[in-house]
Amino acid sequence: MALDPISILMFGLIAVLIFFMFRNGKKRQRAMQELQNGLRPGAEVMLQSGIYGTIESIDEEDNRATLRSGTTTIVVHRNAISQIVTPVEGADEAESTSPTFAPDDDPEFGERLAKGAPDSAADETRPAAEPGDGSDRPEGDDRTNGQTPRA
Repeated sequence: MALDPISILMFGLIAVLIFFMFRNGKKRQRAMQELQNGLRPGAEVMLQSGIYGTIESIDEEDNRATLRSGTTTIVVHRNAISQIVTPVEGADEAESTSPTFAPDDDPEFGERLAKGAPDSAADETRPAAEPGDGSDRPEGDDRTNGQTPRA
């Protein structure tokens, strides 16, 4: 039984897919373990339902966390916590051995890079705004006060 090149290629692709599946699973487990290790009283967290709260206490035996959200106290399962919004200051000892990464400085969708910085050549050639001509309003403000726009 001779294997043709297409069969070898298909077996190779399956092996690569299995490799990436295991790798992705390990990354998820590591991220979940870091999240669970960072749960300390005083940390601000977000639940999977979108509720924000501050951890008051954690029960390791029952896997429960007591959260304070506004004036309400909620008892949730630890796995209901999806992310840590603001970590506790005392958590830095455990994280001092892990490498630090630069924060994500990428702008959000639709966000300007820098206030006042031109984002195209057309902005650089535009004449300076005269006081009271309406061009001092923020971009996207389409109010014309009943007047037709000047050409």
